[in-house]
Amino acid sequence: MLSQNIGALKVLACQVSVPRVQTPADRDVHVLALCDRIRQYLDGTDAVDLIVLPELCTIEYSAGAFSHLDNLAESIDGPSTQAFSQLAQESGAMVVFGMARSTKSGFAISQLIVDSTGQMVDCYDKMHLCHYGTSTEKDFFQAGERIVFVDLKGWRIAPIICYDIRIPELSRTLAVDHGVDLLLHCGAYFRDESFSSWHSFVITRAMENQVYLLSLNRAGADYGDSLFCPPWTDGDQPAQYFDTQDEAFRHLGLDPALLLDVRSRYTFLKDRHLVYQC
Repeated sequence: MLSQNIGALKVLACQVSVPRVQTPADRDVHVLALCDRIRQYLDGTDAVDLIVLPELCTIEYSAGAFSHLDNLAESIDGPSTQAFSQLAQESGAMVVFGMARSTKSGFAISQLIVDSTGQMVDCYDKMHLCHYGTSTEKDFFQAGERIVFVDLKGWRIAPIICYDIRIPELSRTLAVDHGVDLLLHCGAYFRDESFSSWHSFVITRAMENQVYLLSLNRAGADYGDSLFCPPWTDGDQPAQYFDTQDEAFRHLGLDPALLLDVRSRYTFLKDRHLVYQC
């Protein structure tokens, strides 16, 4: 549980562009260029504690790319991890990024967590695969089987990925059973028939679980519109929308006093019936 003595958490949310990636060389050039753009943005700005990137930010999101996962997917210590580990060391920030990961039994949609020393802390594999609209994930990927959370400067942080937000049990379990304070919802939300409902799920998950929630999309004409939600949203404390579909880097501040105030003022998590805990 968050303590009164914990300080603010400084987050850099990166709504980034992902070009067409056909070969491992294309992927590696893209990732190195992306890390350079983040470095350039951070140069001369205030230091951050956490840098967050979207789902599968190392490759394009398409069936065409997924059909070449034998070449495009990487091991957990592959070139993309090495590049983001270097960024973490240089910036002194934890980095959470998405990639297609090669495993012994197939491929996973993963968010990797690298600490400020460049060490890989953990890896979350997407537990709920999306298979409607433009998404054909079940044809190419295997679903993950475990939740992941890490602690950073007294804050408990958990990654979830895109379609995961629509399964309420995951967010609730992370918040109630594991004390998560910040959900990193990293997505690749394409503007298909489900796009207009995405923000409603995000705002609801943040408020019903009394957590900060960053819902981070990739950039592009068919993507964009990332969203950052406080643990309670109203006229005085609105959700923050990215006002562009273009690549954007945004500093976000998480206030522990607001989180503690919301949890003490609105007691609906404590008021849940005991039957729900069975």
